[in-house]
Amino acid sequence: MKNIFITGGSKGIGKATALHFADQGWFVGVTDVDKDALEDVKKELPENRRFTAVMDVTNAESVQQTLQQFCALNHGNLHVLLNNAGVGWIEPFETMEIREHQATIDVNNKGVIHCTYYAFPFLKATPGARVISMCSASAHYGIPIEVTYSASKFFIRGMTEALNLEWKRYGIHVCDIMPNFVKTPMMATKSSAIVKNIGVKLTAEDVAKKIWMAAHRKKVHWPVEFFPYNILQPITKYFPAWMTRAIIRRKAEL
Repeated sequence: MKNIFITGGSKGIGKATALHFADQGWFVGVTDVDKDALEDVKKELPENRRFTAVMDVTNAESVQQTLQQFCALNHGNLHVLLNNAGVGWIEPFETMEIREHQATIDVNNKGVIHCTYYAFPFLKATPGARVISMCSASAHYGIPIEVTYSASKFFIRGMTEALNLEWKRYGIHVCDIMPNFVKTPMMATKSSAIVKNIGVKLTAEDVAKKIWMAAHRKKVHWPVEFFPYNILQPITKYFPAWMTRAIIRRKAEL
């Protein structure tokens, strides 16, 4: 039986992915810092094909121990690691608290390093294993009013591209998912001109379906966007830099 280990899996994209993979017969591991939400998603997963644990991705020891527990239930195998846990603030850089900037880097970047690092021996032992990390459309070009979040996703993109090459020798495929704004609990309280002008059209289920595709095909970056809201990838690819900057600035109403 194949398995997937999901961080930040009690709500939004993580929960939708857990349910989607469980419906396909996979053994699903769901971790999160929210104990109550974790109990809720646990009730929706098959009792004989689930693993849930309170885990803080910023705590390396917690990550190592939880991965060991999960993989022990799966004969030392790990087919898919989904680095999904993430936080973000949409507001001007200078009005954010420094702790919010630090939390963004701690969860979105350090957390991914912790999980990927400690998952490696189990991934290496599993034929066809892969790492899937949640990136963002904001990793195509730096997005104002979500500066640190956007920067954290450039980190994910760079790590994905480099590790995709580096771990090919072990047969481990590394890729990322690059959605635009998604209707999730994290986005429910976010409001800014750029959110309004680009739109929040994707659902968590849309992203979960793309993650399912990424678990079975070999591609490095997986955009999840619908026209006309999928502007970031094409404009950065085909338009001159000055035009890209002008479009993004207009969307942000700056």
